[in-house]
Amino acid sequence: MAMTSPRHASFAPHVAIDARLLILGSLPGARSLAMRQYYAHPTNQFWRLLGAVTGRPLASLPYDARLAALAAAGIGLWDVIRSAARATSSDGDIRGAEAHDLAELVAALPDLRMIAFNGGKAAAIGRRQLPRPGSVALVDLPSSSAAHTIGFEAKLAPWMRLREALGA
Repeated sequence: MAMTSPRHASFAPHVAIDARLLILGSLPGARSLAMRQYYAHPTNQFWRLLGAVTGRPLASLPYDARLAALAAAGIGLWDVIRSAARATSSDGDIRGAEAHDLAELVAALPDLRMIAFNGGKAAAIGRRQLPRPGSVALVDLPSSSAAHTIGFEAKLAPWMRLREALGA
């Protein structure tokens, strides 16, 4: 008898109407789901990478302060997958993904300059959900997950491109 993987749902978007940058992940991992926080696993480099982009020590801040700092910087967070079955936290284990309506969200963000996909799975699913980008740049980033083992410095250079969306 085949075992079925549990179905997981993503969080509500953390996106203000004046967001200039939208970062989209795939689906929160087990630690993030348990803690109800984006990128909660201590080995995930998301907060360190984004801290370098914004020039703020995001990783050392309490979670609510991290979210407030992102909103103040014009950065929104969400995931491309509404729900999916997944046995582990690996994107490779995602099955039966139901995508969010990204086009609806993007249409409601008049100041949006860039959409960045955190990892290959997010990019593959997210790009299919969006209309032709027009003036909004689409950027594929190396995953912030520790499972993507290229190292922090190798990830940092592509992530620094996000600064383009945040400039005046």
